[in-house]
Amino acid sequence: MKKLAFSLGIGLLACSAPALAQKTKIKVKTDGPTLETGAQKTPENSEESETKSATPKAIPVAEYYEGGQEAMYDFIKKETRYPIMARRNRIQGVCIVSFTLNTDGTMSGIKLVKNIGGGCGEEALRVVRLLKFNKPDYAVLTSIPITFKLPAPGQAAPTE
Repeated sequence: MKKLAFSLGIGLLACSAPALAQKTKIKVKTDGPTLETGAQKTPENSEESETKSATPKAIPVAEYYEGGQEAMYDFIKKETRYPIMARRNRIQGVCIVSFTLNTDGTMSGIKLVKNIGGGCGEEALRVVRLLKFNKPDYAVLTSIPITFKLPAPGQAAPTE
């Protein structure tokens, strides 16, 4: 009987241990700005969050592009020309192009999933068709975001 009670006690303790180990964030109400215990904002943390948001998300097919994701985005940035109509109308945003990367390295089913207008969708399709990928082991259905952002005043933007 004692062995049974002991084993049940150990079992309950083992089940509740993960719940006890979790840390909870406690907000402290003060007259000044709110701070959360356990994670104080420091200059190092704020710089890291800025750089993380500036880097694009990992795209599965980028590993099949020669040079990786950085090279792929550099190529896209170099080849993209801001459409005149979009520049005139100050259109900015992200166009998303979806396609299937076949086992022989070709792309099929290229289509525009999100278009922001002003000719940006057509330009995004044109640039994605220029990409050359290595042969994957299996077909990959993916999408690539193409960002159109107007330059700061005084800087020239490449146009069609």
